[in-house]
Amino acid sequence: MATLQVQDLRLAFGDRDILDGISFILTDQSRAALCGSNGSGKSTLLKALCGIIQPDHLDLSKTKGLTTVYLPQSEIVMPEGTVYDEVEKGYARFQALLDEKERIGSRLAQLTEGENGIGLANQLHGLEEELLSSGYYSRKQKIYQVLKGLGFDEADYGRQCGEFSGGWQMRIALARTLVANATIMFLDEPTNYLDIDALTWLKNFLASYKGGLMIVSHDQGFLDQVVTEVYELFQGKLKRYSGNYTQYQRQREQEIAQLEAAYKSQQETIAKNEQFIERFRYKATKSKAVQSRIKQMEKLEPVVVPDHLKRLVFSFPPAPHSGNDVVKVDHLRKAFGEHEIFHDLSFQVQKGDRLAITGRNGAGKSTLLRMLVGQDKDYSGSIVLGAGVTVGYFAQETETTLDPKNTVLDELASVAATDDLPKLRSYLGSFLFQGDDVFKQVSVLSGGERSRLALLKILLHPVNLLVLDEPTNHLDINAKQMLLEALKQYDGTLVCVSHDSYFLKGISKRIMYLSKDEQPVIFDGDWDYFMYKLNEKEKYEETSQTSQAKATTAPSAGSLGYQERNKLRNRIQNLARECDKLLAGQEKLEEEIHHLEERMNDPAIYSDSGKIGKVMAEKEAKEAAKAASEEAWFAKSEELEELKRENGEQL
Repeated sequence: MATLQVQDLRLAFGDRDILDGISFILTDQSRAALCGSNGSGKSTLLKALCGIIQPDHLDLSKTKGLTTVYLPQSEIVMPEGTVYDEVEKGYARFQALLDEKERIGSRLAQLTEGENGIGLANQLHGLEEELLSSGYYSRKQKIYQVLKGLGFDEADYGRQCGEFSGGWQMRIALARTLVANATIMFLDEPTNYLDIDALTWLKNFLASYKGGLMIVSHDQGFLDQVVTEVYELFQGKLKRYSGNYTQYQRQREQEIAQLEAAYKSQQETIAKNEQFIERFRYKATKSKAVQSRIKQMEKLEPVVVPDHLKRLVFSFPPAPHSGNDVVKVDHLRKAFGEHEIFHDLSFQVQKGDRLAITGRNGAGKSTLLRMLVGQDKDYSGSIVLGAGVTVGYFAQETETTLDPKNTVLDELASVAATDDLPKLRSYLGSFLFQGDDVFKQVSVLSGGERSRLALLKILLHPVNLLVLDEPTNHLDINAKQMLLEALKQYDGTLVCVSHDSYFLKGISKRIMYLSKDEQPVIFDGDWDYFMYKLNEKEKYEETSQTSQAKATTAPSAGSLGYQERNKLRNRIQNLARECDKLLAGQEKLEEEIHHLEERMNDPAIYSDSGKIGKVMAEKEAKEAAKAASEEAWFAKSEELEELKRENGEQL
């Protein structure tokens, strides 16, 4: 097992300790999330591990041959060159092997009669085996597979990187990172700018990745399906939690409850001490007691609740009454020049609907929302709002709804009713704008702060139709959770565009899926049903692509040499054993899940909230492991059957 051991990592900016004596171990089997509040140092930690920045101190030891690769979340500058050429740089580490191979080949060619070249030939054979097993010679197929999975068309492979937007350049950088096939990958917000198709593909790719991962992401659904441990960075310290992100949250909620109780108790103690000191400061008879209280205050270690876990509490106002037909779209057509976005699109939104709109980037999701709320009227067909419908619209581009010259307080006051003016500071405090934050100009706010302010503006006006365009962008996981809870309680109608699977799973009852080349499809079912259909579609396309590639490029068994036939036979045998092992593991997990379900029915268990919580968490972990095993079995059995069909008879 390859390991990367980090000990006593320290880094300070001025008098602030960003990383304070951090130690942990990652292996080639690690599936880790790195979390913490904005500005806590997550990106700094990853950069220090990859040698991009120099820490004040670091003891780093790693297994021989271990390689790492890092994907930053921003500041990616694409050099001149095509998309394919840039992604191929992920194989740059093999250049040393190629140079050595060429050197040995040249040396062999120069041997004179009588010189023994067996040693050089063995070295050359070893290099060739290493290149072959690493997948270097099949890099073209791998690059094509990754680019296609991330949403690039074949025509894009030869285009210049500079022709693409920032979001698509991030995808190019992600593709370059994935094909590097490093022992451990460090990914900083890899899901940014990915649509649901690319996100689903990335999740499946990482599930079968033969290496370790450490990921920073605000997508809880993605983390729940990819990671098995969580590292929390807080006040320069790193703490490990086992399980996926949801399981980490449950553990952390119990700790936070204890922290909040300790904080409240400490604040009461401080208040009493301050009152005592102020009252008796100038009385000689109480001087010793006063000094004692002052020393107690100086020794107090302040209790601090992590910013990224502070509760964001809000609820949407009750929805005014409206008719049953909220939105009716008939024969809608929208085009930008010759590029047609929608053609003859018709659908209805009924009162109480929860319609999620998702799909590929560029398919027209935001455009459709702008037309629904009346901001874009350049279309043919009709969009009719029902009787009594009032709209609250959250735009993905907050600059269209926020005045950068206003302060936070002034921006909120600009839309507030007179009765709400005295309550604005309280409202802002519940959205984590505290103290002097309310006097910040909108222009200096972070993306997350702008999103929270834009959402708060919507709250001040009761509406019965909420139209939300990527409302979770720039929000941390805790803020997303609070928004999700508020929307679950909202009694109006909701139309929402998002790529956040965890968020959409919690609110959607119908899903409209948009793609570039096909008519929109509405799924009358929950998110799990939609994802099942999407995964089936991806598996079909991947199988078709693989079959076509093998049909045109794969040599027959009869054309293989003796060693190649042996390798192929061994591969088939190994796959068969792996499939049998996976099936046996699934049966064992099924028995364990059944046993846990029986325990949940035991009165001694379900009547105890602590015990039932542990049993439920264990059951969820077993079910997740079984699902992952089933997915792995499916992939391996498909490969096994394909190899048997093409080569079995000739082996």
